[in-house]
Amino acid sequence: MQPISRLQWMIIGGGLVFVALIAVFLAYEWYWGLLIPFGLALVASVLLAMDNVLWFIVFTTPLSINVEFEDLGSTMNFPNEPFLIALTGLFFVRLLYYGNFLPKLLKHPLSLILIAHLTWMFFTALLSEIPLVSFKYFVSRLWFIVVFFYLMSLLLKDEKNHKPYYLLYLIPLCIAVIYTIIHHSEYGFTKKSGTWVMQPFFKEHTSYGAVLAMYFTVAWGMFFKYVDRPLAKIGLLVLAIIISVGLYFSYTRAAWLSVMIMMGIAAMLYFNWGFKRFLQLSLGGLVILALSWGSISERLEKTRAVSSDDTSEHLSSVTNVTTDASNTERLNRWKSAWRMFKERPHTGFGPGTYMFLYAPYQNPNEKTIISTNQGDVGNAHSEYIGPLADSGWPAALIILIWVVMIFYFGFRLSLHLPTDSLRATAAIAFLALVTYFSHGLVNNFLDIDKAALPVFGFTAILAVMDTYFMPRKKESLS
Repeated sequence: MQPISRLQWMIIGGGLVFVALIAVFLAYEWYWGLLIPFGLALVASVLLAMDNVLWFIVFTTPLSINVEFEDLGSTMNFPNEPFLIALTGLFFVRLLYYGNFLPKLLKHPLSLILIAHLTWMFFTALLSEIPLVSFKYFVSRLWFIVVFFYLMSLLLKDEKNHKPYYLLYLIPLCIAVIYTIIHHSEYGFTKKSGTWVMQPFFKEHTSYGAVLAMYFTVAWGMFFKYVDRPLAKIGLLVLAIIISVGLYFSYTRAAWLSVMIMMGIAAMLYFNWGFKRFLQLSLGGLVILALSWGSISERLEKTRAVSSDDTSEHLSSVTNVTTDASNTERLNRWKSAWRMFKERPHTGFGPGTYMFLYAPYQNPNEKTIISTNQGDVGNAHSEYIGPLADSGWPAALIILIWVVMIFYFGFRLSLHLPTDSLRATAAIAFLALVTYFSHGLVNNFLDIDKAALPVFGFTAILAVMDTYFMPRKKESLS
């Protein structure tokens, strides 16, 4: 019989202390004190099995539930947010102790742009109109990037972890979708009920649709590219169909359109067209759009289709900028953000403050039946316009540079990595990000863990692929 190691003795001792503390707090009815032993268990799990904790976070995020603490005036996602906080603390302790963390990855452009994003956000939080809101917003973004980008990179450096990373989010997401579909069926699959039936897993249908659009790409990408075994193929087909049905019944127009845009980019990859060709087509499209804007705007003003249960009318309503309340309210929010930006163009009003401060910047003639002055129904509804009001033009520029980098490295890696499997992994991550940043034109969800995990995680896949798997030679991008 082998002697018990020091680590095993520590685990046994810690377990006894854990049980003893729970017994004492229960005996004296000090229920808040129960947080202490669970906090100690949390720290121990993070220190002793960080890889398993990261996998746990990936698996539980689609099913996490937002819990409100009325006494504290705050909310927290369970079960994963306490782990995010503990892992972020461990990351900085490790950084201070060892002095570095994956030095090659830290120097990658996709890493540097996220560091710039956090740095500017912190700076503008110091100047915020509502400092408490801004620093809470900054800290939340900090632990998302630390865990979902940097610490996840430790797992993603190993090629054998690429498929599990995709699947461990996809499978529980399908559970949430099945729940939503069953719940939705009780209300006849109407568009009105489709805005909230995904609760408690998702707050509303637009964030739900954005995540489903990303994992629509993942599910079908894995089905076509990853496996040849019949049973695995059937399993992936089932998952892909579940996600597709969920996406359809989300009634999220922006998500549907983002998938169409993704398919256009996927066609470019299929024909081996690279980033240079993408730029040429994009610039050509912008020129045509500019030259035709007069006739396009005239047609937009004449559109009267409104969002409804009818799929074709619902999709057509995207172009209704006069009578569709959802569209006109977005225009109201964007114009309010623009007025705020003009007042403070360089540093904005502070990260996360838009929803609390935009009301006076609304034009009464532009308000809609769903407008509010209470700051209780969302943000600027754009990943590109919102930062202008919150943190000024540098913040919006950083987001734009990040998106351009994603397209550059996405094309580069999807076409030039040395093996089919690696190219498939990169293409899936890239195309999923295409759906998100297309959707980001009219919505923003990076403050929600369910969207932040795949967005920063897929960015990590591209950075890791380029750092550790890409041959060090010049590749043609045409």
